[in-house]
Amino acid sequence: MTDGPLYLGFDLSTQQLKAIVIQSDLQVVSDAKVDFDQDFGSKYGIKKGVQLNEVEGEVFAPVAMWLEALDLVLQRLEAKKTPLGRIHGISGSCQQHGSVYWSREAETLLGTLQPDKDLVDQLKGAFSHPFAPNWQDHSTQAECDQFDDKLGSPERLAEVTGSSAHHRFTGTQIMRLGRKIPDMYAATSQVSLVSSFLASLFLGTVAPMDISDVCGMNLWDIPGNNWSEPLLELTAGKGGMAELRSKLGEVRQDGGGSMGCISSYFTARYGFRPDCGIAPFTGDNPATILALPLRPLDVIVSLGTSTTFLMITPVYKPDPSYHFFNHPTTPGQYMFMLCYKNGGLAREKVRDVLPPPPAGSSDPWENFNKYALQMPPLDVASASDRAKLGLYFYLPEIVPNIRAGTWRYTCNPADGTALAEADAPWPVETDARVIIESQALSMRLRSQKLVEAPAGDRSSSSSSSSILPAQPRRIYLVGGGSLNPAIARVMGDVLGGVDGVYKLDVGGNACALGGAYKAVWAFERAPGETFDELIGRRWKEEGAIQKVGDGYRAGIFEQYGNVLGAFGDMEERILKEARNT
Repeated sequence: MTDGPLYLGFDLSTQQLKAIVIQSDLQVVSDAKVDFDQDFGSKYGIKKGVQLNEVEGEVFAPVAMWLEALDLVLQRLEAKKTPLGRIHGISGSCQQHGSVYWSREAETLLGTLQPDKDLVDQLKGAFSHPFAPNWQDHSTQAECDQFDDKLGSPERLAEVTGSSAHHRFTGTQIMRLGRKIPDMYAATSQVSLVSSFLASLFLGTVAPMDISDVCGMNLWDIPGNNWSEPLLELTAGKGGMAELRSKLGEVRQDGGGSMGCISSYFTARYGFRPDCGIAPFTGDNPATILALPLRPLDVIVSLGTSTTFLMITPVYKPDPSYHFFNHPTTPGQYMFMLCYKNGGLAREKVRDVLPPPPAGSSDPWENFNKYALQMPPLDVASASDRAKLGLYFYLPEIVPNIRAGTWRYTCNPADGTALAEADAPWPVETDARVIIESQALSMRLRSQKLVEAPAGDRSSSSSSSSILPAQPRRIYLVGGGSLNPAIARVMGDVLGGVDGVYKLDVGGNACALGGAYKAVWAFERAPGETFDELIGRRWKEEGAIQKVGDGYRAGIFEQYGNVLGAFGDMEERILKEARNT
């Protein structure tokens, strides 16, 4: 450990509160965590961090539990002899879309905290509602329908707010709670996102929302850079727009810098320095892109139980089937995000019907990988073969919004014409490659307008032209599926990646690291110095990334491009059939 300044990053997720302390050179000094189920499960009646009202589809967390967790995680840092007095700045990430409702006594209580008492005891009167809706909540379908209709269509709502209406988004949650518990809403002085709530505890006053996290509300007009008045009016009801705007407050435009110094509660109780600054906190998805740090046209594909596709782009082209957020640190850049329910679970379903691995094999994916890698792209081995396309949805999907089911189609591999449903299921061995291709083709279809042609040869083996096709710069794979060589190969074949495909591993603290990196940039940046410039010079790839695929391969990438339109047509046919049944 050096003697220089330290920076503290947090990650308040659904199931844990993590804290990580780093040096200016981004090296980790200390970390600690609180697991809500293990530490507070019996006290708060939670399971996997939340309480449920299954009758109404409500999913929520007790705010008091988060207050207890903050004191506890700081005590655990102290127990590890972490020099909290050397921390110069704090930031963090929090679960997106959740909301916290402050009472009229909140500002007074936040500003008069005593170091000899716990946060949870002193802030009992600070909240008009004891619970924070969680991103898993699905109680707001009626409100979502009204949001989609308010501006004329889901497409128009996405143009304004970056997303069509979703259950988990904060605007519909505020609207529903205001109608369900009007006395609570009337007693609310301010509404925070979870990120601004946690920042508020450190500031000793209610903190403004972050310019990126605010995009998860369906209330922020991204092109207009302001609250959407029609959507505020819808949420608050007739005559209530000005009141709601006051409750939401102004949005912090600068993702860096200091919002103020730390509350005296933390200096007296934990020994923080009085001039320790508090930078804006952001959402967990924006923090993920800061933990890399991701550069424009880089892509992260998270291959867990579900699948998430993240990309930084200067192009704002919203659509109801995906999400756009302002970049958390860089004006003029946006975070593009796709979320799929059918990720690792769907691949496992295909794997489990294949012939079993050889006796004695310890790798359950051995045969899946063998079949996926030995099959040519789209199962086209000769000019007479038809390309195979499929959808494997074991759960109802988000993108596209299609019911659970399995569909298999074929088409002309040269141009995607003559699309037709397969006469009969093909051999299960064929599904191993087709399911990976299907997942990657969906990502490519929806991101194709956001990428551009990279200039310059990458290698003599990939292209003899100085201008390559439009594609991402690098593909970074994270999550359990990133360890699979077949998935890495096929993802690169379909998505490209002029600089290759990489496995990314920053441990289990990516969001907390993103918050800590944000604090370093916020307090050490030179005038005009961007996050990418400062963190990019200090971030070390060694040990964090490993090249696992070539990415773009001339001819193969174009082969998938030939059937991309047919893949979209297949989705549309299935959607149309669902609407007509």
